[in-house]
Amino acid sequence: MSEVQVDVEGRTLTISNLDKVLYPRTGTTKGEVLHYYAAVAPVLLPHLRDRAVTRIRWPHGVEGSSFFEKNAPAGTPSWVRTVEVPTTGSRTGKGDGTLRFPICDDLATLTWLANLAALELHVHQWTVEEDGTPRHPDRLVIDLDPGEPAGLHECAQVALLVREALAERDLTCTPVTSGSKGLHLYARLPGDLDSDGTTELAREVAEALQKAHPDLVTATMTKAKRPGKVFLDWSQNSGSKTTVSPYSLRGRERPTVATPLTWDEVEEGADDDLALEQLGMEQVLERVAELGDVFDA
Repeated sequence: MSEVQVDVEGRTLTISNLDKVLYPRTGTTKGEVLHYYAAVAPVLLPHLRDRAVTRIRWPHGVEGSSFFEKNAPAGTPSWVRTVEVPTTGSRTGKGDGTLRFPICDDLATLTWLANLAALELHVHQWTVEEDGTPRHPDRLVIDLDPGEPAGLHECAQVALLVREALAERDLTCTPVTSGSKGLHLYARLPGDLDSDGTTELAREVAEALQKAHPDLVTATMTKAKRPGKVFLDWSQNSGSKTTVSPYSLRGRERPTVATPLTWDEVEEGADDDLALEQLGMEQVLERVAELGDVFDA
């Protein structure tokens, strides 16, 4: 196993297997993944800050097996920030479990995670205090999941409907490609609702749009009812659920990225079936170099 030692912001890390191919279809190596995460860190890290991060790891590449990891693994460096977070049950008085999550607030931690082949970084809709106490959610997310033959074109059309519905509730939202099939819509919240409250709000929006546009929208999780429609997944606002972070890679056939979009792009995608696509990591780096982070634009 080839190893090199690198200095990352004053931290010494041992990096291994830089030539290992993690995406066989494109030949993308671990070294290229590490380069991507280092280059995108200035816009990625603000989306991870103070959020417990769940990782999906592909130690043998995306054509091998993967696994979810919530707790900080054995051998976690002492300088990695971790927090003890109560499980959902213990927060409601039904259990006393905790999970020790890492928090990815800096480039050294991000590099450490990427070296573990943690290709996907998923976070909750809430942040934590210094001691790990979860705050109320600071955002609401609605996952637009298309059922074939629907795709990004239909997702863009539905995204415009969701934007309007949220605006009626004095909320503005930001579109992000999922890096997989659909779109995610994030709306900032003032923090006065708990996770149950934000889940109910997202469900209310989804069910209202299903009633108004039954041929295009469904709020029902049953997959048999999704063909040709866009499922508005409101459940990711649950306190225990996570969503892939903006600018995270995905463990797909090619190294696609969850990419923030402008509303102009979404409007074009709603008109033109070919206007939107899931972007790869090189496209995203070029985009960030030109536009910066459009998430708050």
